[in-house]
Amino acid sequence: KCGMSPPGPAWPRLRVLQALWALLVVLLAPWRLWAIKNTQECTWQVVLNNFETVGKKDASDRFVDQEPLYTVDKVFSLLVDAPIDPDETYLGFPYYLKINYSCKGESSEALVRKGHLTGLKPVVLVTFQSPVNFHRWKIEQLQIQMEAAPFRSRERCNAEEVCLMSWYTPMPIKNGSVVMRVDVSSNGLGPFIPNKRFQVNINGFLERQRDNTLQFTVGNELFNLIPRYFVNVPSRPLWYTVDQAPVFILGGIPEEKAILLTDTNFKDFFLVELSIDSCWVGSFYCPQTSFTATIYDAIATESTLFIRQNQLIYYFTGTYTTLHESNRGSERWVRVLANECIKKLCPVHFHSNGSEYVMALTTGKHEGYVHFGTITGKVGTWYLRTLSLLRILAPARGLEFLMVLGTESYTNFPMVPKGMSYNPYNNLLFIWGNFLLQSYNSENFIYLADFPKELSIKYLVNSFYGDTAIVTETEEIWYLLEGSYQVYKLFPSKGWEVHVSLQVMQQSSLYAPNETMVTLFYEDHRLYQLVYLIDNQQGRLVKRLVPVGQLLMYQQISNDYLLERQGSHLTLSFTNFCPFTVMRLRDLPNPQIYTRQERYRAQPPRVLEPGGFHSDNSLAVYQGLVYYLLWLHSKYDKPYADPVHDPTWRWWKNKKQDQDYYFYLASNWRSAGSVHVDMASYEKIYDLKAENELPERIFLDKGTSYRFSVFLTARDKLGLAVVLADPECIEAVVKEKVLVNRNSVLFWVTLSDKRFCFDQGISGHHLMKTSMLLKVAGSSGHCFQNTHQGPRMQGNLMVPVLIGCPPGKRLAFDITYTLEYNRLQNKHYFDCVHVAPEMPCFLFRDIFYPFFLIQDLVTGDSGSFQGSYVLKVVGGGPTQDTIKEYSEEDIYRFNSPLDKTGSLIWTTRNTTTTEDSAFNILSHNSLGIEWLCMENSPCHDTIPHSIFASEFFFKVLVSNRGVDKSTYCDYQLTFQLHIHGLPLSARRAFLILMVSASLFVGLVILYVISCLLSPYVVKVCNVLCWKINNIIAWESYIYSIASDTRAFSNTSGTKSGESSGGISRVVSMVAGENKTDTKETLRKKPIS
Repeated sequence: KCGMSPPGPAWPRLRVLQALWALLVVLLAPWRLWAIKNTQECTWQVVLNNFETVGKKDASDRFVDQEPLYTVDKVFSLLVDAPIDPDETYLGFPYYLKINYSCKGESSEALVRKGHLTGLKPVVLVTFQSPVNFHRWKIEQLQIQMEAAPFRSRERCNAEEVCLMSWYTPMPIKNGSVVMRVDVSSNGLGPFIPNKRFQVNINGFLERQRDNTLQFTVGNELFNLIPRYFVNVPSRPLWYTVDQAPVFILGGIPEEKAILLTDTNFKDFFLVELSIDSCWVGSFYCPQTSFTATIYDAIATESTLFIRQNQLIYYFTGTYTTLHESNRGSERWVRVLANECIKKLCPVHFHSNGSEYVMALTTGKHEGYVHFGTITGKVGTWYLRTLSLLRILAPARGLEFLMVLGTESYTNFPMVPKGMSYNPYNNLLFIWGNFLLQSYNSENFIYLADFPKELSIKYLVNSFYGDTAIVTETEEIWYLLEGSYQVYKLFPSKGWEVHVSLQVMQQSSLYAPNETMVTLFYEDHRLYQLVYLIDNQQGRLVKRLVPVGQLLMYQQISNDYLLERQGSHLTLSFTNFCPFTVMRLRDLPNPQIYTRQERYRAQPPRVLEPGGFHSDNSLAVYQGLVYYLLWLHSKYDKPYADPVHDPTWRWWKNKKQDQDYYFYLASNWRSAGSVHVDMASYEKIYDLKAENELPERIFLDKGTSYRFSVFLTARDKLGLAVVLADPECIEAVVKEKVLVNRNSVLFWVTLSDKRFCFDQGISGHHLMKTSMLLKVAGSSGHCFQNTHQGPRMQGNLMVPVLIGCPPGKRLAFDITYTLEYNRLQNKHYFDCVHVAPEMPCFLFRDIFYPFFLIQDLVTGDSGSFQGSYVLKVVGGGPTQDTIKEYSEEDIYRFNSPLDKTGSLIWTTRNTTTTEDSAFNILSHNSLGIEWLCMENSPCHDTIPHSIFASEFFFKVLVSNRGVDKSTYCDYQLTFQLHIHGLPLSARRAFLILMVSASLFVGLVILYVISCLLSPYVVKVCNVLCWKINNIIAWESYIYSIASDTRAFSNTSGTKSGESSGGISRVVSMVAGENKTDTKETLRKKPIS
């Protein structure tokens, strides 16, 4: 070294070497120089807008509102001639995503206009995190891909076309999910902009006030980041339920009951003073030497926050209606374990059995007790367990690791354990303190001797994908890669010095001379720091990437170089310890069948506007269409299978024939509302292609395999190792093919399930966690791949594997084929009088042949279920509203062939039964079901409600659990079966027959009697009618004579007596004659 430079102070020599190393790093990546020279450094920008702030400059909102909006439906009423159902109610989500991009050194507004004119359209992929509580919500991996719509800003503009603009997409919400991952990419037109990921999570700890402002429910927001909160304050771990927590919290602010709270993974954050009653309950059983307001431990779960202050534990549940529907969250912090003295609150990083967990360690009189808290929608019970740790002594000098078997020679240097960490995917257990032990079986431990015993570990940060970061009490950062036993020092280190020097040269705002690390955490497999910087007397918190691969590469270069003199100058040469020059993954299968990722695609409606800009109405239509698409997805999981296995089939089934007509209207600018809805733009994608990397996770059903190849171009001797976390459950087969002419090796890797490590389970439930580690021998810490984001480590690939019934598989009643086959076998088919298309009827006296489908909601496959199953009637009633559930005892009596109580509902000619002979086993080749409805069954003697035959609704459970050995899936299907034409009981039928016969005989007798007596009745009626008529006629005649008599009495008094007498005689004579005629008539009538 003395011959390399002239004598002088030590610090210039060091800086010269640092600058030289930095120059070498740049020279090693000439392609990056080309990329920087020929492309701009651009990045996407995404904010949240509600309906009122769309189009406003610099407007952004927090994700608080979770209820759908009904105002969207008014816009759909304008689309009178469009392929939508006018009878449907269209709702919308409360938020939009506003998307822009910026490039270094250029105006963002001009760039966005340029991008729009060159055809750039952002493509947004929203991934919904599956819920914890699978008892309430369905486990699924769901994504929706949307194309952003251009929208003019509402700001005043003097330009003819546009001044300010942005792109917008709806921000969808899904029940059961509060964590959303938003990936923004380009459609391939316009400038090159790298893909970028954003966390858009629901914040259930904010509430909207009457004046439309937001306020925290957990406390009061503080707006001043005082330096004493962070400067020289020790860093602390960030604890949360992995992949499930929408909000992170971080305590440790000295003498303040305040926390840092973020819903964007610290892209931005809030300082919140908690509204808790700070108290100090020291006693003989709970010794407390001092009181402090500091929040020491803070844990975030899916909907609840936990904190520890002194010896007290509090929790607060947020308002998440998408999780709990009616739950409005906590009104105040709630104290738990009030009778215990808690010295530590610890997280459980992964949920299990539909619940989340936290642990509380006690001190005082209950020293050594561990309380486990269970959170299932709300905070549940706490229960106790005891834990003990072995304290051991171990030596290690000059070794990378030491296998602790108990036969080693020990030193007198004590090991002081401080904590432990466990990765359920690879079964890797760390015990740490002033040492680092690791074990894959919790029995045999490996002592990592590379870690100096003079240091003490404060906490570990695990990515759970093969990377572990270590933070010491002196704030040093170390790094451990799974599969190796070498621990690398990241900070402080030579590589860190080079990296900081380069960042300062580029005038990065993420680095400053005075900085304090607040916490360290992993996000998307990358390590990040939260750092408090003081620059120009101004303090600020920033989130920055820790470039592990770059630091290790700098360190390798700085340690392994050689200066050689060639003539009058020195040349540099390096030793590359990476055993390969190229590593590529090839022959990867289509990912969806293994990742179980369901994906929908939605594009904005076409607008009839020359510039292609959308309006408020067209954006509202976009909202309604995306909402309806996801609503169809949620409602598709129904027992009766549709004729076409696709959730969108019902949407367009009656409109497809008019597709050309709607296109004609749009082509001629005649679409109603100036909006054209293209039916092909809203679909489910089943054929995603594999990218050049292993999937994020792999699901394996019973006996299934995942096969791919690894291509390596050799620099040195090559070897590929596959490390399995549970070799008794999965196996890997590696086949090697040497390509001599290319100096390369092709390794075929097949990962398979061994078929006996998991019992049957419901789709997505209780999956077994394991993993596969792919490792190229000699690559750890030596091999790097250059990307646009900088170097990344290469040669080690860890893939989580989940064994069990994969999400997205279901059993469905194949009503279409069942009707067709039953009609064929029974030679007829009689539906109910009142036809229900969604639930056809089956006749009681016909043999019932049910068929079922196995439907894959991810890949779109749908095929006949070929396995065995058990069918049980578990409920029923004469109407759908009166269906009741049966008890276990009743289910046995109604379905078991062993029943002796005369309660069977159905039987079959199949002789195959379960092992205990309790139930019949059926399959697609079964001989059918015969309905019995015996005397003691609930469907026996069903009384009809009308003149039509009796009906009964059966609630049927079909399950293959315990009888189908071809899969890990416990396919459970519950559906209603409508049976009509049920017979009456013999007693009731005889009673009805007797009553009917009696009525019939009575009617016949009455008819006969009426026929015999009818002539006499007619005669009597005629006589009565004649007499009545005569009486009426006589009274009329008398009335007329009396009238005439009164008239004559006025003219002559003398003649009146004579006239009266004469008239009397005449009347008497007439009456006599009439009487004589009547007698004669009565005498002559019988003769005739």
